[in-house]
Order: sequence, then C-alpha cells, then structure tokens
Amino acid sequence: MDNNTHCEINLDFTHTFLPTIYTLVFIIGFAGNCWGLRTVHQNWGKLGNINVFVLNLGVADLLYVFSLPFLVVYYMGRSRWTFGYALCIATRFCFNLNLYGSIGFLTCICVYRYLGIVYTMETMGRIKVRHSMAICVLVWALVLAQIVPDTYFDKSAGNSTDSCYDTTGNEHLHTYLPYSIGWSITGFGIPLLIIMFCYGHVTVVLATKANVSELLKQRCLKLVIILVLLFSVCFIPYHVFRNLNLVTRIRKLEGKCQPRYADVYIAHQVSRGLASMNSAINPLVYLLGNDNFLQRCQQLHASARTTFSRLTGIVVYRKPLDAESADVS
Repeated sequence: MDNNTHCEINLDFTHTFLPTIYTLVFIIGFAGNCWGLRTVHQNWGKLGNINVFVLNLGVADLLYVFSLPFLVVYYMGRSRWTFGYALCIATRFCFNLNLYGSIGFLTCICVYRYLGIVYTMETMGRIKVRHSMAICVLVWALVLAQIVPDTYFDKSAGNSTDSCYDTTGNEHLHTYLPYSIGWSITGFGIPLLIIMFCYGHVTVVLATKANVSELLKQRCLKLVIILVLLFSVCFIPYHVFRNLNLVTRIRKLEGKCQPRYADVYIAHQVSRGLASMNSAINPLVYLLGNDNFLQRCQQLHASARTTFSRLTGIVVYRKPLDAESADVS
C-alpha cells in the first residue's frame, strides 16, 4: 500500500461532530452563564471574594459562547471560512481566552477555598474584595501573555483566507509545537499541580478536623467533583491530543505516515469539542460560589420535607449534624 494513503485525513467526522457540540454548548452555555451573571448582579452588594472570580469566569465563558455560531457555520460549510481573517483570529483568540481564563479562575477559587479551610484564622478578614480584583487583573494579564503569540501564527493555508485553523498552517508547525508545549505547561500543567496540592491538603484537613461544618464539607466535595470533571473531560484530553496532533502533522510533512495518525486526528477533534464544553459546565460553579443560593436550596429542601410529612403523615427524620460529623471524621 502506498505510504501516502496514510497521510490522507477524512474530515467528515469533524464536519459533523464539532457543529453539533458547538450548537449544544452555545445553547447551554449562553443560558447558564446569563443566569449565573444575573445571580451575581442581584447579590452585588454581598459580593464575596469567591464571587469576584465567578464573575470573571462567566464573562470569559460568554465571550467564547458568542463566537461559536461562526464556528458552527465554518464546519457545516466543510471548513470554508467566509467571515474574514480578522474575525478568524478573534474567534480562535476567544477560545483560548476562555479556556485558560477558566483554568486560571478555577485555580484561584481552589486556592481561596484552601486558605479558608486550612488557614482559617490567619486569613479571616484579611483578604478583601480589592485583593481578589487585583488577582483577577493578574490572571487576565498572564492569560493574555500566553495566548497573544498564537495570534501571530497564520491560521490559513498559504495565501488563501478560506481556512481558519485552530493552531497554524503547515509552514509554521516546527515553531508552533514548542510554543504549544510550553503553553500547555504554564497554562494548564502548573495550575493542575496547584489544584491537586490544595485539594489534597484540604481533604486531609476535612477528614481530621472535628469542628468543620457539614455544609462546608459538602460544598468542598462538590467543587472537587466539578474540578475533576472539568480537568479529566475538558482540559487534559485537549492538551494531550493538541500536541500529539501537531507531532503527527510534522511527521507527515516529513513523509512518515502511519495509520494511527488518523486516530490521533479524530481524538484531537473529540478533545476540541470536549474542551468547549467547559463553558457549559462552568455555570455549576455559581451554585457553589453563591452562599445565598445554597441556603435557599436547604430551605426549599426543608420545606419540601415538611410538606411531604403533612401530606403523607410520614415523619421524615434528618440525621443530626453532630452524628453526621462523627460519621465523617
């Protein structure tokens, strides 16, 4: 069999999978983040340190969500870009801004939870909203420093403007790969290590401290679940397969083609769709960053339990918090 046949990539999967995912993310992400930002606005007077990060997280999500209709049209049109090169750059920029902004602000939320639980007395009353705002400015600056170089790499093939690559054309692959690896380490790898350390320590503290409230334990557990979901589904596969796909593209240019390269390409496209889903999953953080919302949920649960008891005559007992804490510890 001719070795060049292994270099051919079937784009049919991309043209079907990505428009479907992007459409779902647009609908869910737009509705979820609008609701979340409305919740933050309604409680602006009670804005806490965590909610400052949640606000910026929502803004990053919406910037990306608004760019998705252009990508839907692009992939449904079989990778033919008709909106001009400047909008192509802006669309890819919004994706990177959202992805690494999300990672940055989720890391900040994690660190704040860590400080509040492990160093409660040392940080109580010392971290102000202005500190959180300054950190947000720093996060945006670091994200921009990492993603702005990407805008200088060509997103089209040769002199044509019909394409809008998510990375770059074949001419610049050898330069783009080291940049992509370094970018993955600083924008994803380091935050991942910080989160693993923080929540590893928090888990130990929650398991050994007897005076930690059950509500705080539940909130931290739910946040850990969301972070695990985001990193395992949205972030880790994307960074692994983005760089693997770049490597296979370089090897194909060198004439080294193998059948598994097509599998790497498909995996990369799937990981791109999964990475975009972080805009639909991030609104779940609003539930954990909004103390008033959690309290209302508890009140509704208590009210529903009381109503159920009155209607059925069955008394629903709730385990006392002391007993629950004893079981956990």
